[in-house]
Parts: sequence; structure tokens; C-alpha cells
Amino acid sequence: MNVSTQVSVARRRAVIDALRRGAVPDSGLDLLATGLDRFEAALDAELDAVASGGSVFKAVRGEYGSGKTFFTRWLGERAKRRNFAVAEIQISETETPLHRLETVYRRLTERLATAAFPPSALRPVVDAWFYALEEDALADGASEEDLPAEVDGLLTARLAEVSRHAPSFATALRGYRNALASGDEATAAAVLAWLGGQPHVAAAARRAAGVRGDLDHFGALGFLQGLLTVLRDSGHPGLLVVLDEVETLQRVRSDARDKALNALRQLIDEVHSGRFPGLYLLITGTPAFYDGRQGVQRLAPLAQRLATDFTTDPRFDNPRAVQVRLPGFTLESLTGLGITIRDLYAAGADAPDRVKELADDAYVTDLARAVGGALGGKVGVAPRLFLKKLVGDVLDRIDQFPDFDPRAHYTLTVSGTELTEVERNLTADDVELDL
Repeated sequence: MNVSTQVSVARRRAVIDALRRGAVPDSGLDLLATGLDRFEAALDAELDAVASGGSVFKAVRGEYGSGKTFFTRWLGERAKRRNFAVAEIQISETETPLHRLETVYRRLTERLATAAFPPSALRPVVDAWFYALEEDALADGASEEDLPAEVDGLLTARLAEVSRHAPSFATALRGYRNALASGDEATAAAVLAWLGGQPHVAAAARRAAGVRGDLDHFGALGFLQGLLTVLRDSGHPGLLVVLDEVETLQRVRSDARDKALNALRQLIDEVHSGRFPGLYLLITGTPAFYDGRQGVQRLAPLAQRLATDFTTDPRFDNPRAVQVRLPGFTLESLTGLGITIRDLYAAGADAPDRVKELADDAYVTDLARAVGGALGGKVGVAPRLFLKKLVGDVLDRIDQFPDFDPRAHYTLTVSGTELTEVERNLTADDVELDL
């Protein structure tokens, strides 16, 4: 991949800064998307189907370091280019247990983002929805005096299906608008928080809006329907929801695990039933989660829904299948990614020629091999650390110090403090790190 010099300074900096920290960039992933072209046609077709009122469920499998987070954020960028909203949620036993869908919905609204607004974009989306209702009412001939009543009528009509399952969603929206109209910003903000699934909203604000209690597990599905309606009418034809790290379910108590697996089965069935037009739901997990006895296989109906044939050569994997696998990095693909990053860096460097000369393809290959060796030969674990070392230890120094030569002045070291807990666990049996 040849990195264009036309890449904006801001996009380049955002990508390089994230890699320097050892993190997956939040944007600009199309610049690094080596090896994902085989998925593009199928995923774009699914996004288009969702934008047309369909719904899709997708499962992504891959070992640690195979690029699951990269893949989901890359897909998120493609979704945002279609004006989708996107929410990335980390599943966690303590913070976001999957069997409590009201918590998942709350995290969704907290993490909701659009191309124009970072998380949480809930308020801009709701405000845009009311603006769209006003515009529609005026287009239908409503006068300024009649506008509030006409907007309320449109609200009722647009949310009619949602109100069959969750009438309080429409009630809360009315309460939010009334509070704004009366200049009560505190109540408006509190009602919107309640609409986003936040608990412990002041009783006075709930009374003012005409709603009671907190959102529960079953109400969360109705609220998700309502959110999809609001998104669509405010110019966002779809919502991509990523449930990341669902393999953590394997480590929770058996009763909570069974509830979570059943909740996932329920979500998949609801998506396939057509209840959530405009929803693209994606989960990520390790092969052990999909194939092991403590994961999906523990619930036969869920295993049946996710069953996919991976016995053939990975070259012939079906990107349209309900479950797709990321093959993970080899030394060759890791080197290719490193060269892409080197070229991206050089395009904005103070000394681009020196960067390309001293960090040539052969050196990038040697560094990739060395990082993999330091991690017990597990190249698949290496991408995050390799890119962090390449940018922060090598490219930055070449760019800043004219007399720095990485072959002469840099010796790779990997300390335990640089590794995540998962990386330490994956390499512990193979190599003693310099602690």
C-alpha cells in the first residue's frame, strides 16, 4: 500500500500518536487496513442492507493480537461514511454484564458517536430529531402557533410501534422537549439522562417528565427500538453496535454466564426477526469463546446460530457468513504493516529521506522478527508492541537526531511493564522478560 502524501496532517498525527502510545487509533484506519480488502465487498453490502431498513448480526473471531479491535473500528469508519451512528462497548462482568441489557443500552448511549459528534452524541441526535419533526410539520403547513401540537402528533406517529413495547420512551422525549421549552435546562438534562438509561435520576425530573423508576432489562430492547427510530429520522440510516471482548463471559460465575449467553441468543433472534431495522450488531471473541465448553457451546441454541465451517483453507472463508475469522499476523504481514506505517510517518516527517533510508524494508523486517522473538516467537501477539517500538523508539529518533542509526544505536528490549495482562499471560510460558 502506498501512503499518499495527500493525507491530512491531523489524520496522520492521530494515527501516529495512537501507535506511539501502543493503542489502536480511533480514526484513519483506512490508511492501515492491510489484509482487510477481502471483507470489504461483503461488509459494505451488509451496511447498505442495514441502511435500507434491514438488520445484521455478525460475529468476529480471532486470537489476541489478530486485530479484532482494529477490524471493528475500521468497520466503524466505513459505517460513519454512510452517516451511521456507532457505539463500541466493552463487555465486562462488573461494568457491563451482558445479561443486564439495561446496562448494555446505557453504555451504548454513553459511547454513541457520529461522524460529526464524539461520544456521547445522544443529545445532538435527539435535538436533530426534534428539528426534523418541526421541519416536517412546517412543510405540511403548520403555523407557528400550531407547531408544538403538530410536532407532538408527529412524535406520537413516528414512535407508535416503539410505544407498543416501551411507551415511556416517547413520554420521556416529550418531557425533555417541554423542559427545554420552559427554559429548565437541569430537568431537560436529567430527563435525557434517564432516556439514556442512566440510573438514579432525580425523582423531581422523572415526575416532571411523567416517567417512573429506572430502565430494566426488558425495557432496554424497546428503548433500542426507539433510538433507532430517532437516529433514522435525524439523518442516520443505521447504528453499528460493537460488543467487544465477549470472551470475558468465560470467566464469570456459571449462573451469570448462562444468563449472558441466553441474552446474546435473544439479541440475535430479535435482530433476525426484524425488530431492529437499521441495526448492525457485531460481537468479537476468541476461538476459545466460540468453540470451548465455557463459551458459546454451553448453550446449544446459541451455538447453532453461530455455527460456521472453518475447516477449509482460510483463503476460502466466506465473508458473508454469520461468523468470520481474522487469521492473525504472520512475520510477512506484520512487516507489511510496519512498512505502511513507516511510509505514513515519513510523509509527515521533518527528515523523510533519512527515515526511509535508515528504517528501510530490511530493517523493518528485522525489527518485526526481533519483537516476535522477544515474545517467545508468538508473532500474533506482537502487532501492538511492534508498532509502538517502531514509532516511538525508532522512527521518532531517526527523525529528530541526525546521527542516530537504529542498527548501531538501538537494541530492542521488552519489559514486563510494557505488556498488557493478556500479553504477559500469553508469553509467560515461553520467555522470561526483562522486568
